[in-house]
Amino acid sequence: MAKKKAARKNGRSATRTRLIEAAKAAQKNAYCPYSRYPVGAAVLMDSGRIYTGCNVENASFGLAICAERVAIFKAVSHGEKKISALCVAAKSAKPCGACRQVIIEFAPKDADMIYVDWFPMAKKQKITFTKAGRLLPQAFNPSEAGL
Repeated sequence: MAKKKAARKNGRSATRTRLIEAAKAAQKNAYCPYSRYPVGAAVLMDSGRIYTGCNVENASFGLAICAERVAIFKAVSHGEKKISALCVAAKSAKPCGACRQVIIEFAPKDADMIYVDWFPMAKKQKITFTKAGRLLPQAFNPSEAGL
């Protein structure tokens, strides 16, 4: 029993590491000439596949999109609809309100959320773990609304 538990823990740890590294790699692709605030995200779907995204800005600021939504929309466009975990990598990494609502649309409340405050020049990072259910108190939940 202890071996199975340790194997599960090691597997979960390896998956988290893959997710964190994928988010950090995606951050390198960010298009952020206006804010100079690169963000990378990686989302692990229920199938086990990981999809990545980066923020993409536009001179018409309202047309920009966050890394988290890029990753989630990529997954959805491939037929994936259930988030197991999501990782965001940036300086002071936290999803914005719009991203939190999109996450709630596709993630169960117990889905892992990982924030990596990543400082590549100093090669330092601080990792914070939470659950999707804690992202947006009293969020609009389509299933609770009968949709």
